[in-house]
Amino acid sequence: MIVDAPLDSSGAGRGEERAPAALRRAGLHDALSADDGGQIDEARLRDPIRDPASGVIGAAGLVRAGGAIAARVGAILADGRRPLVLGGDCAILPGICRALPPKTELWFVDAHPDFLDGATSPTGEAADMDLSVVSGHGPAAISSGRALIEPSRVHLLGHRPASDESSRVEAARIDPAIQQVNAAEVLRRGAATVGAGLATDSDGPAWLHLDLDVVDPRDLPAVTYPEPDGLRWADLIALVTPLARADRLLGMSVTDLNTDEDPDGRHTRRVVEVLTGMLGG
Repeated sequence: MIVDAPLDSSGAGRGEERAPAALRRAGLHDALSADDGGQIDEARLRDPIRDPASGVIGAAGLVRAGGAIAARVGAILADGRRPLVLGGDCAILPGICRALPPKTELWFVDAHPDFLDGATSPTGEAADMDLSVVSGHGPAAISSGRALIEPSRVHLLGHRPASDESSRVEAARIDPAIQQVNAAEVLRRGAATVGAGLATDSDGPAWLHLDLDVVDPRDLPAVTYPEPDGLRWADLIALVTPLARADRLLGMSVTDLNTDEDPDGRHTRRVVEVLTGMLGG
């Protein structure tokens, strides 16, 4: 069941907010023969002001959006369905994780660790800090103060090594219990080997989060914060397909397609093709 969560944590209504609708127009629902779970209208942010106390843009709106996302995802899971949540940006993840059962693993595929907080983020966007929130290290203004996913059950995959002062600060904040396989290591070990190993290393429930900026900008430039030296499409498909098809997968989220950077829609259509192939549509 596909659910649209058009949250752009900049509060400025960037192209990520329009990504779910663009994927719909490009035929994703029909290609997957998926049921339509509708749009979470509360998952929008219209407050671009960075709160001076917490350092987070639109903190109150983010809390409301997270509650609405949690309620919708929880209802779908309770009905025995498998949600595919289309963002928006990575700020949708804490709301999703609030709906997941205890002992869930998180497969977090992203160019960035998303482990900043309100003080260290250069933007104040919650998409800079979603994994820190999920693992219990986020700003109090948007965090419950506890880990939504146990850090030892988080697998951070495909991120780029620290290359400047901001990314070095971020890397130093990452909980050491989180298991990391960066982009270079994924390629060295073989993307298919890494994905297949994770899919079968446990029989507990898992959630798959895919930030499309993990793809090298040579293949997908239509993201907000592109990073070089990433996975090519073939690598991403090899890594994610066994995860997306794992029997223990509860659901999947997809974020950071920026339609502002895709005026002719060709990158959106490519994302539909890739997701359809991964999910077996």
